[in-house]
Amino acid sequence: MKRAIRVLISGGGTGGHIFPAISIANAIKARCPEAEILFVGAENRMEMEKVPAAGYPIEGLPVSGFNRSNLLANFKVLWRLGKSLRLARGIVRKFNPDVAVGVGGYASGPTLWAAAHRGVPTLIQEQNSYAGVTNKLLASKARAICVAYEGMERFFPADKIVLTGNPVRQDLCDDRLTRDEACEFFGLDPHKKTILLIGGSLGALTLNTAVVESIPEIVKSGVQLVWQCGKRFDQRARAALDAAGNPACIKQMPFIARMDLAYKAADLVISRAGASSISELCLLGKPVILVPSPNVAEDHQTKNAQALSSKGAAILVRDAEARQRLMPCALSVVHDEEQLQSMSRQIALLAQRDSAARIADIIFDIVDKK
Repeated sequence: MKRAIRVLISGGGTGGHIFPAISIANAIKARCPEAEILFVGAENRMEMEKVPAAGYPIEGLPVSGFNRSNLLANFKVLWRLGKSLRLARGIVRKFNPDVAVGVGGYASGPTLWAAAHRGVPTLIQEQNSYAGVTNKLLASKARAICVAYEGMERFFPADKIVLTGNPVRQDLCDDRLTRDEACEFFGLDPHKKTILLIGGSLGALTLNTAVVESIPEIVKSGVQLVWQCGKRFDQRARAALDAAGNPACIKQMPFIARMDLAYKAADLVISRAGASSISELCLLGKPVILVPSPNVAEDHQTKNAQALSSKGAAILVRDAEARQRLMPCALSVVHDEEQLQSMSRQIALLAQRDSAARIADIIFDIVDKK
């Protein structure tokens, strides 16, 4: 590459979209420090905070998702979409990128559409095992479609698909950390089995309720629980633990900043089935119980979870059954060393390593051919 390239990266809405996008940007910078990178996100979403914190500029669009429960509310959504398309055209014209990358989320659609209509080559990073409507619509114009699961020819042209996996936060893969250090950080006994429950930064009501209703059983089991309950559930979680006498075996917090240490301490993980979380678990070889969120487009989390559970790489507990089944299942499995080791081996086989660097290679190849 004889000159610095200009890359437009769009998407966000959740950490599952934002962290892979930042990882791709970092990989581009590692190969070409002079590269100019501009992000496009949705106004009032977490990317508007996380991306600048990572050192990259970002432009915001007023785009939002469709309201499936109140169709009349979508008139405003359509107005925002139209305005976002106009703004995206202006951003593409002004920044004049060599390539545009979409990682999913509300802002990806308008941005990649505007880039493609201006003749800018585009790349789609599809994180889930079931492609979303927007990416399927954008696929015909894309130069490459980077995916994390096999069998994506159901949704995209086979000649454009590259199996790269989903980029993850690089700090999670630090082999120098020890389990003893992780247990010390959280105040855990390294000789006891530990379950990590994560439901996203905002929390997951079903998972949290399952814990609250199982506190006596958790205490009796001798198992330790690191419980990320999310900001919205924090007060209720604290009240439930106060009522139970604040058992030392449950470490509750609204958000875990050191996920590298949390994963290292855990013998078993309980998680939603978002694509980014699954990619992290595959790389780390962590046994996991997946509880897919029912509140996502095309029920894609269930399809993500089925892709693992069908291979013996995870246990799937449906959201509607979680209050009754989740904690009894977890407390049983965490003591079954043979099952833990089998799940660890199977999920590690699904890991795709160096995903961000591989996607960056494809981006540079697209620009070279352009």
